[in-house]
Amino acid sequence: MLEQGIHLISTDEMTGIQALERLFPNKRIKPKQVEKIEFEYERHGTLSLIANWDVARGKVVSPSIGPTRTEQDFSEHIQRTIKIDEKAEWIFIVDQLNTHKSESLVKLVAESCGITIDLGRKGKEGILQSMDSRADFLSDESHRIRFVYIPKHTSWLNQIECWF
Repeated sequence: MLEQGIHLISTDEMTGIQALERLFPNKRIKPKQVEKIEFEYERHGTLSLIANWDVARGKVVSPSIGPTRTEQDFSEHIQRTIKIDEKAEWIFIVDQLNTHKSESLVKLVAESCGITIDLGRKGKEGILQSMDSRADFLSDESHRIRFVYIPKHTSWLNQIECWF
């Protein structure tokens, strides 16, 4: 897909990652003994990771680490990711999380793809009316930036096999 100028990205989040710091250094290794790792630590709170796996290249690109995993965090993460190659096509494989079908994501895709139609109002009408209508817009194959939503409890690899 890279030769065609398309980035195929699997995106997911990991929340509640603990940031720990050991209070004391590990004990030096002595001959015929294992290293003794200090067990006391200080907690520095938790962080959330949003990561992209570039399927074609086999590596993580443009990860985001922060204190929260909100609609705004995810939209900003996608915006930073597409800035890597602003003219290319992007296909994001995501799960069914509500932040992956958000109003801000619809607005980002519309702006980035030059779509100027009236998007409606969230919860009221148009594309922004519901999560289903937003997901339909975000997964539209005519868009340069689109999302593929994997069904719950399904491996994304099974989804990819269905496309080819």
